[in-house]
Amino acid sequence: MSTHTTDDVAAGVSATRRGLGICVTPLETRRDVILHVARRAEDLGYDGFFLAEGWSQDAAVLLTEIATRTERITIGTGVLSVWGRTAGTLAMLAASLDQVSRGRFVLGLGASSPQLVEGLHDQSFTAPVAKLRAVTAQVRRLLDGERVLPTATHDHRPLRLGVAARTGLPIYLAGLGNKSIQLAGELADGWTPFLVPRSWLPRGIDLLQQAGARSGRTTRPLVCPAVPTAVAADQATAREIASWWIAFYLTSMGSLYRRSLSERGYHHPVEAVLAGNPTHDTTDVPAAAHVLLDELTVWGTPDTAHDHLQHWYTSGAEMPILTLPPHRTVAELDYMLDTMRPHP
Repeated sequence: MSTHTTDDVAAGVSATRRGLGICVTPLETRRDVILHVARRAEDLGYDGFFLAEGWSQDAAVLLTEIATRTERITIGTGVLSVWGRTAGTLAMLAASLDQVSRGRFVLGLGASSPQLVEGLHDQSFTAPVAKLRAVTAQVRRLLDGERVLPTATHDHRPLRLGVAARTGLPIYLAGLGNKSIQLAGELADGWTPFLVPRSWLPRGIDLLQQAGARSGRTTRPLVCPAVPTAVAADQATAREIASWWIAFYLTSMGSLYRRSLSERGYHHPVEAVLAGNPTHDTTDVPAAAHVLLDELTVWGTPDTAHDHLQHWYTSGAEMPILTLPPHRTVAELDYMLDTMRPHP
């Protein structure tokens, strides 16, 4: 069990206001754009920049470059698959990036998806929550200066890291299902779900608290939902981007998000999106599914988008991570960053 608390500096949240982070998805493969967004986010006062890893760029390599080009902003993996590296490699990655960034690193981990685990890493996607638990606990041990806890009989002595990691280096977990959320409540310093309904967020926080209490924790993880963002000067463009987020992830990213949303009371809107996009090459969100735009994203023109963000805070988010859409121009991304910039 983790005994660490998430201090305000490590989490990237000041003591005087609520936090706000920025994230880009694995679909954003333009290295120059990723670097630009990270630097721009720091200039505008965002608290954290998080980089997801999927099947394109190596997040650790890009975050190393970002660490050398920024001074203040927290940087983190948002998230790394626990199937893509061993616990030892993840711990070395975290300790090294924390050194390069001078104590600004957050290690975000997740159980990933069957498509990535089997289609890219050539491993069988079995017992993902157990895998996430085992890897997280092993990484925590190594970052705390302890030796690897053997899971099988070996001839050689278990090792510890050859460098000392920062005490309490934060680990965030991207739990989406109830069991993985409870795991975050037991072991993590932050909870970073993606495509979780805003109105369901308080229930997720309850699960964090209950699991933490059962395991003896006195604090719960920082609540940092990664929220798809679609902000534009005109409503039609903003709606088009927001609709892309919903339609793409429900039709093209396997069954994970469809199942999760259906289990949380959105079966009919999910089915409406699937029926409206039968060939997976459209991005229509029909009227019967418009509730998903407000429940899953921050979208609209500047005034309405800020209202949507406020609703996330009201629902319990402590550092929402605005997730920028891929394939948009730098001017569009800068507009979103400038519009949503945090205010002291």
